[in-house]
Amino acid sequence: MTASTFPQGPHATASDRAKWLKSAGGLNAAVDARRLEEPVTLPLAEALVLGLMRQGVTKYLAIFGHGSTAVADVLNAYEAAGLVRCWQFRNEVEMAHAGTALSWVYGEVAAVVTSIGPGALQAMAASLAAASNGVGVYHLYGDETTHGEGYNMQQVPKPAQGLFSQITSLMGSSYTLHSPGALRDGLRKGAGSVFHPWRPGPFFMNLPLNTQPAPVTLRLDALPVRPHFAPLAPASDDIIEDAARQIAAAGKVAIKLGGGSRGASDAIKALAEAAGALVVTSPGAGGVLPADHSQNMQVGGSKGSISGNWAMEEAELLVVIGSRAVCQADCSGIGWPKVKAVININADPVDVQHYNRTTALPGDAAVVASRLASALKAHGPSPAKREWLAAGAAKRADWSTFLDRQATAAPVYDGAWSKPVLTQPRVIRIAAEFCRRHGAVKFFDAGDVQANGFQIVEDRSPNDTYTETGASYMGFAVSALLSSALAENGRYSVAFTGDGSFMMNPQVLIDGVEHGVHGTILLLDNRRMAAISHLQLAQYGRDFRTNDSVAVDYVQMASAVKGVKALHGGTDEQYLAAALEEARRWRGLSLVHVPVYFGDHPAVGLGAYGQWNVGNWVEAVQRQYTETLI
Repeated sequence: MTASTFPQGPHATASDRAKWLKSAGGLNAAVDARRLEEPVTLPLAEALVLGLMRQGVTKYLAIFGHGSTAVADVLNAYEAAGLVRCWQFRNEVEMAHAGTALSWVYGEVAAVVTSIGPGALQAMAASLAAASNGVGVYHLYGDETTHGEGYNMQQVPKPAQGLFSQITSLMGSSYTLHSPGALRDGLRKGAGSVFHPWRPGPFFMNLPLNTQPAPVTLRLDALPVRPHFAPLAPASDDIIEDAARQIAAAGKVAIKLGGGSRGASDAIKALAEAAGALVVTSPGAGGVLPADHSQNMQVGGSKGSISGNWAMEEAELLVVIGSRAVCQADCSGIGWPKVKAVININADPVDVQHYNRTTALPGDAAVVASRLASALKAHGPSPAKREWLAAGAAKRADWSTFLDRQATAAPVYDGAWSKPVLTQPRVIRIAAEFCRRHGAVKFFDAGDVQANGFQIVEDRSPNDTYTETGASYMGFAVSALLSSALAENGRYSVAFTGDGSFMMNPQVLIDGVEHGVHGTILLLDNRRMAAISHLQLAQYGRDFRTNDSVAVDYVQMASAVKGVKALHGGTDEQYLAAALEEARRWRGLSLVHVPVYFGDHPAVGLGAYGQWNVGNWVEAVQRQYTETLI
């Protein structure tokens, strides 16, 4: 018979407490039943696991070492009781990316656990993807002891205090459990970061080796819960009405969508139609307005589209929704040369004021856009708006014609392969259509695959493509495949990756089999870093040190891992389509290798239609920036 009180004392173990909590229906159920109102004493590492459980965090992605054995022992007991799940990995970068994707795609916040030193530094480097894209993840790192008895193995070898705290605090929000009694404060600050309403991000909890097993006394019902934030919007209708009047009076209105618009599709569609605006997307906002909507000009920016960049160049009033205005999204600040006024919708009080001449509408994108759309109904459409929309439709048709030509090009002879091979745009178009047919999630890795991908993909939903353009972290896409196996209801997914990005995290082949991933790695191999080659050629007329002479048989490499289905993607459309279908039928991890063309043939890619403050373009871009109004 289960004990009526929570087990503690010298003879009670973590296993005893985990079994008690399981019999009580879980920690939150026991709290709700008022069974945990008295202070209890238990190891800090265990209290941390319970504190995260209180916030709904029960999934752990781990590479354990001597800096995290106490946490590992607690997780062992709680997983045996069915209260948490823990997965081991082979590389901290891969692991952190998987945790980012789990939160980003499926809304399941997990904790990434490493040892002290090199492992933590690797996970922290990968946390840049979560920070750049606004994704909440807990990072739990082993840390040096608080006694200062001498250098701890793998700590930063410098005679100073709290060095990892200094490093992690630069990367994001950070807390060191320097003493057991600090737990509640650390968890409260962690929840505020990981579940932040408009800019969540990674939270780093540093765990000194000697405080992890130390006892802490506290009430479990006092552990901070996950915070909930009500959507915010301007308190008065006056500023909404002012914005509506500006939009109604302007002839050429453009809406620029950033990643913060992903949850506001219906409101943004209503606003675009009421405003008579042309909509330009950022790479992370594809599908917010369906790609086939007549007002969608597609992606704009340094690597944009004919129609998207035309709308940026010609617009006179800009409505920005959920965008940080990063360098490539607005062509390093010169992407809106004719705009005279800006209306900015953003929950962040700093980002909402990014541009000059801004009418700031701070708050939730869906709420504010909906109110603005309603206010615009009092203003009828003007003839100028109709002319603007018609001109936009013509430019969109030009882009679609060009895109169709590039994405249906015949195979081109490539000297590296000594035969005709498919072009990258054609491969991406074929695979994107395959994903649409099967409802697959698309992950895009950094590089040329990513750049061509967000120009080609034409989504109708904002939840079908995840392109990590925030940090452009090579290896993200293949690592993100793992999230489908960790999620409660994972979706079949395809990672679009290049040969360079794949080799950043090839251990996904092993972890994908171990954890039961159903997904496909589509490896587009041009034997080089093509994105940088293209940039060098565009800027200097020659490329340098962006390729090598080493041939790799990726199909043989993947086949060496038992459980991976490795396939040749061939050199024609029919062969590739058949390989993708065969890969999907495999109820595990698969890899399809496709040689793709690189060279000076016009079908090599889709071009760039904006500007960027890099290389020998710097002088011209910065000169234009001095002339910009906004």
